Amino acid sequence: MYCNQDEDKEGLFQDILLQLWRAYPTFNSGVKVTTWMYRVALNTAILRLRKHKSGSSTETLTDEAFKIEAVNDEESVARSKLMYAAIERLTDVERAITMPYMDNHSYREIAEITGIIESNVGYKINQIKLKLKNLVNPE
Repeated sequence: MYCNQDEDKEGLFQDILLQLWRAYPTFNSGVKVTTWMYRVALNTAILRLRKHKSGSSTETLTDEAFKIEAVNDEESVARSKLMYAAIERLTDVERAITMPYMDNHSYREIAEITGIIESNVGYKINQIKLKLKNLVNPE
């Protein structure tokens, strides 16, 4: 969700691996390793996105960003493209909450990843759902 071109994805992946390597000495064993990795990856992606946005024009979505392997139904593909376009229009913080939510992380894990209070995660998710609904189906 943070980059669309294959070479950008590869670069981001390498940046994330490097940051995981550098951050490993600070890993707190009281936190699940997957939650820690997700947070490092998310922070790296957001930092890279902010640098990209400040240095050039906003990147547009390409068909490559919408590869849907298991779905052949044209209507489902179109709705998926529309949803991804709507997600791209969310703020960095909203995307940071949406990504782990879409990956079925618990509210507690999302709170640990984003640094938001757990009781506030559900509220923010409901706001994001409403915003996405309005972006996908404007009235």
